[in-house]
Amino acid sequence: MSEVLFKKVDYTVNKLLEDIEIGNIGLPDIQRPFVWNKTKVRDLFDSMYRGFPIGYLLFWENGLPGEHRLIGADRKQKAPVLLIVDGQQRLTSLYAVMRGAPIVDENFRTMRIRLAFHPFEQRFEVTNPAIERDPEWLADISVLWQPTTSLLTFVNNFIARLETRRPLSDTEREQVYQAIDRVVDLQKYPLTALEVSSSVTEEQVADIFVRINSRGTPLNQADFILTLMSVFWDDGRRELEDFCRKAKTYPADAHPSPYNPYFAPAPDQLLRVSVALGFRRARLEYVYSLLRGKDLQTGEFSTERRDEQFQILRQAQADVLNLTNWHEFFKVLVRAGYVHPSLITSETAVLYTYALWLIGKRDFHLDAFALREIMAQWFFMSSLTGRYTSSPETRMEQDLALLRGLSTADEFIRTLQEQIAAVLTRDYWEVTLPNELATAAAQSTSQSAFYATLCLLDAPVLYSRMSVRELLSPNVRAPKSALERHHLFPRQYLKKTGVKDHHDINQVANYTLVEWKENIDISDRPPTDYAPALEGRFTPGELTRMYELHGLPAQWYRMPYADFLAERRKRMAAIIRKGFEHLQKGER
Repeated sequence: MSEVLFKKVDYTVNKLLEDIEIGNIGLPDIQRPFVWNKTKVRDLFDSMYRGFPIGYLLFWENGLPGEHRLIGADRKQKAPVLLIVDGQQRLTSLYAVMRGAPIVDENFRTMRIRLAFHPFEQRFEVTNPAIERDPEWLADISVLWQPTTSLLTFVNNFIARLETRRPLSDTEREQVYQAIDRVVDLQKYPLTALEVSSSVTEEQVADIFVRINSRGTPLNQADFILTLMSVFWDDGRRELEDFCRKAKTYPADAHPSPYNPYFAPAPDQLLRVSVALGFRRARLEYVYSLLRGKDLQTGEFSTERRDEQFQILRQAQADVLNLTNWHEFFKVLVRAGYVHPSLITSETAVLYTYALWLIGKRDFHLDAFALREIMAQWFFMSSLTGRYTSSPETRMEQDLALLRGLSTADEFIRTLQEQIAAVLTRDYWEVTLPNELATAAAQSTSQSAFYATLCLLDAPVLYSRMSVRELLSPNVRAPKSALERHHLFPRQYLKKTGVKDHHDINQVANYTLVEWKENIDISDRPPTDYAPALEGRFTPGELTRMYELHGLPAQWYRMPYADFLAERRKRMAAIIRKGFEHLQKGER
């Protein structure tokens, strides 16, 4: 038999809550986003009341038992011996209801979980206004566990209130006493925890979690690191989550804010940027061990080592959350032609480009102009090729490894330029990219790059004198989008001609951007009908430039549909290449 990596420990609910209050068990702060809905909390209490099991808890020893120090606000008195791996939502529910503690929901709104109990029907419900008006309901069970509550006085008052509506029999009074007493006794409800040894790796813990948990919810290293931040650097996690909350909402005042039209990050995403900047690592599994204070060679834990690693993370996070850095970075996306959030197909590409931008600024001291230029090229390449789509940690780990041993700004730029050239080869432009454009995917990296190129080249919207860049401005808020994707060969028209396969109809090469009014006017008319009429608006020179930039041959609308797709794919690939070379040469 293999060595047992855990021990079984029995608790009562009250003992768990006491251990959380003094900090012995590391339950992340109650003011963190709570993902369960209230009916799930109600069902939890109902199951306990009926004596049903509510599952195991899974804890993990932090490796530094007995370390005493203040780790947070309120009554926490020592560093947690146990970190919660599975059971956080259940324990948060119990703590929030039994201690009457406020929580915040996933939208960062402060709220209380108020559960009601009906002694005669012996059922729980989420409190609502109708329940609050009904004297037969105990509208907020949290009061039952408050230190100032005298249970006998409370129940007597509850019965007296009931009797103002109708008389109660002795049997009914006894039923009320017994039912409420059973609710109070939920603090004695038994729970079993599996406490996993500190010697177990995070991969093994994640595997244990999946094997014993019927929901099969995957754990990841970011979850572990955020939990550690709650334990050993709670202010840091608060800063991270506050930044992400503010990034989602347009500021109501004139104060600086992380809000931007391009990207609303989650805490674990920005954590990855901090880790890449501070530790030059993309694989969080290494960082988790480092932040626990573990020596990767000996496996031993050290408080001093942990504090040193957290200091590195503190410095990195300060740079990541710096509002000047944050907003200056988004100019990189605009410089690359990705002027609208709809063009961004990979948030991971944004995150890792931000990490490299910060490394270039902080560690290699690039000036702002040179840094923006090289990183715009990098983002364009990464977005176009889906560099961070498959195995992003592995890919970024390799990119970070390229920077080891470099010391100057010129070396940083040259290294990134060499990587770009190794990816965007002649074969890529002439063979790979045209083939990638043969897609009907709703979000295509090559289609987004094509629209970004139209912005880079200051191309007009098809059949308009307004530019794509002007009408894609993320600051325009109108009832209808200024630009709409339009089928050059309309769907209904193609179906009438015998082309019925959605993949063929919705090819990227059959789409273009037009003003919304033109899209309505064109509708399902044959291209031989609408295109010549629209061409009459422009001079021959204007029309030639417009068609060239949009990858359209002259009189494209008279071509057989299959021939048109093949020809336009080649032309679109050539225009994307032209746009990137335009960016590479530093042209406006």
